[in-house]
Amino acid sequence: MEFKDYYQLLGLARDASADDIKKAYRRLARKYHPDVSKEAEAEVRFKEIGEAYEVLKDPEKRAAYDRLGANWRAGQDFQPPPDWNAGFEAPGRGFREQGPGQEDYSDFFETLFRRGFAEAGAARGGRPHPGGGFHANGEDHHARIQIDLEDAYHGGKRSLSLRLPQIDGQGRVTTREHTIEFTIPKGVRAGQHIRLAGQGGPAIGQGKPGDLYLEVSFRSHPRYRVDQRDVYLDLPVAPWEAALGAQIEVPTPAGSVELTIPAGSAAGRKLRLRGRGIPGATPGDFYFVLQIALPPADSDAARAIYAGMQSQFKDFRPRARLEGKA
Repeated sequence: MEFKDYYQLLGLARDASADDIKKAYRRLARKYHPDVSKEAEAEVRFKEIGEAYEVLKDPEKRAAYDRLGANWRAGQDFQPPPDWNAGFEAPGRGFREQGPGQEDYSDFFETLFRRGFAEAGAARGGRPHPGGGFHANGEDHHARIQIDLEDAYHGGKRSLSLRLPQIDGQGRVTTREHTIEFTIPKGVRAGQHIRLAGQGGPAIGQGKPGDLYLEVSFRSHPRYRVDQRDVYLDLPVAPWEAALGAQIEVPTPAGSVELTIPAGSAAGRKLRLRGRGIPGATPGDFYFVLQIALPPADSDAARAIYAGMQSQFKDFRPRARLEGKA
């Protein structure tokens, strides 16, 4: 995927102020508007300019974009890491869903911003107070966080730092980092939200502060993968364990268990532990997907054993299913 340098598209330095961005957009939009421009590829340039402005005018999107592109080098294929915007706190919807008329944005834009944060819980409403003054509820904030799969099994208290983008006195985007403490409920799934009451945007006057909603995702795990509440582990077994059956000890996020490998098991066979996935009112299941692990033929004795197997199983046809097919 091609990296889009939005600052270069608008002819701006990376420390440009909000006013600089607005002025550059208006100037270039007039120059390349398809209805009036005589420039070659005016329509393409107009769409690129609009895409760049959509990101750079928004403090949350701009801060995340700046962080994401910090290590990019020209000529490299660009691939955003999973949950690249985790840890950013955003007011309202945060990274919003695309709206009408945005269908022509580039693959780069859609990959980064097509998935918005969850909708805000309650709108911020202002009201005059009989005793004088103005009062308004604080805006709800949203952030994506990453937790370990084991946290979903056991729950517990955690703390983490969030970065809240904001505009400074010179109209430039800065980030304010602050630490929050929260409880991970046992059985939480990816995509669910943890609500922290009163930890969103500040209120005005006697209004109520907004809430902070943490959208949960799981960090990549070296052993397990998750599908809704079900958890999977690719389980290596020796050829004799698969052929003859075995009783082995295997890991799960909840602790080790004894697992029976049925005799005659083939690679790819799934063994299920019912109800041992992510906990819940209806818990998920845990699946072991068998993988045959072959001993290396790295010695004369090992090679002799493989040669003996070749002789003993000379009628074995490992590619029988492929025979007779083009």
